[in-house]
Amino acid sequence: MDSYKTISEKTIGEGYITEKRSKFLAFAHHVESVDEVKEIVAQYRKKYFDARHVCWAYMLGHERNEFRANDDGEPSSTAGKPILGQINSRELTNILVVVIRYFGGVLLGTSGLIVAYREAAADAINHAVEEERLIEEEITYSFTYVMMNDVMRIIKDMQPRIVSQTFDNTCEIRLAIRRSLAPQLRDRLAKLSFD
Repeated sequence: MDSYKTISEKTIGEGYITEKRSKFLAFAHHVESVDEVKEIVAQYRKKYFDARHVCWAYMLGHERNEFRANDDGEPSSTAGKPILGQINSRELTNILVVVIRYFGGVLLGTSGLIVAYREAAADAINHAVEEERLIEEEITYSFTYVMMNDVMRIIKDMQPRIVSQTFDNTCEIRLAIRRSLAPQLRDRLAKLSFD
């Protein structure tokens, strides 16, 4: 696997549902770290300070193994888990979904809460822009200036992304390429050194 699905950082997916007079406002954000998650959740707590619950779930990393769900005072597993379930059902990562609940005076019960949080999260994700991104590996290669044409031929052929380059007596180039193609690129560059 050398790609993963996430949502665009350019837009925030927004969702909204009402259930028995309770209002659920949902927001899907692209995130890259736990610190970013904490910052965004804190902003929502501040902005919607009068809301009864600010529940959320996130998934991080292309391996999709760093995640957390928070019920924020709702009965256990009735909010964070259904939100995380929506993230998982789309196989998304580097995403945070926050659902804010304004209580409408009517208790929804466990199953009602699960359905409401799930639908609100799904609505927010539906309004986000999904993207597929490549998992890249970086390769740094040092070579002499006379090898420049050979190196550039491989780059033109394999199309890695040039991260940085220094051309001097000794040249160095840092390339990023889709993980599955990294061994081939390494191999081709290594062969140049022995020609």
